[in-house]
Amino acid sequence: MADSDHKVDFGYEQVARADKAGRVRAVFASVAPKYDVMNDLMSFGAHRLWKRFALSLTGLRTGQHALDVAGGTGDLAAGMLRQVGKTGRVVLSDVNEKMLERGRDRLLDLGFAGNVEYVLADAERLPFGNDSFDCVTIGFGLRNVTDKAAALESMHRVLKPGGQLLVLEFSRPLAPFLKPMYDAYSFQILPRLGRIVAGDSASYRYLAESIRMHPDQETLLGMLRDAGFAQVRYHNLAGGIVAVHRGYKI
Repeated sequence: MADSDHKVDFGYEQVARADKAGRVRAVFASVAPKYDVMNDLMSFGAHRLWKRFALSLTGLRTGQHALDVAGGTGDLAAGMLRQVGKTGRVVLSDVNEKMLERGRDRLLDLGFAGNVEYVLADAERLPFGNDSFDCVTIGFGLRNVTDKAAALESMHRVLKPGGQLLVLEFSRPLAPFLKPMYDAYSFQILPRLGRIVAGDSASYRYLAESIRMHPDQETLLGMLRDAGFAQVRYHNLAGGIVAVHRGYKI
């Protein structure tokens, strides 16, 4: 079987490897106009706290360089721009042109210009030189990547020695009683919200499914190690519904 014909998950569906990236781009092109509104509704605003926690871990200082992969509408990039100041630099990258446009417009509205760049980029093949960034973040984007191992290796490559990767992503609830409530919300309420607010229930059903197909906390921790990261660990948020994984390039 040719590599392009190899099957990978797209939510609960199995699709040809060559088709997944295009289907993911179509999902986010559809949800881009209402992405921020839906994030607030879906998480009851908690995504802002999760991102704030991730930003508290960057260790970035004035004048340093950072990369936000699959950065969407720029929440993490905005936080890192405040951390590195005017003498630093932040790159906002995304594989989806419409999401990148939303992120650019939002950061401009927030007054950021001059030291921020916008790059259309695939997380698996980041178009940056080796040892370029002091910190790399990816927030709620890794689960949509076709080859997660390749993306982690690519992010490791572009980090400077001593630099840190932060992966903010949905994960596995820790308490058994959370699972039925979480499943009911994800598969019954979330697609309805998507239909009412964004006019798209199918994309939000995919997003719920993609969370279930994403590696759990310990599996992702092992993937970071395999990609070359050291001092790897994770922090559970919201009872494990979300986790922040982190590791350093040595």
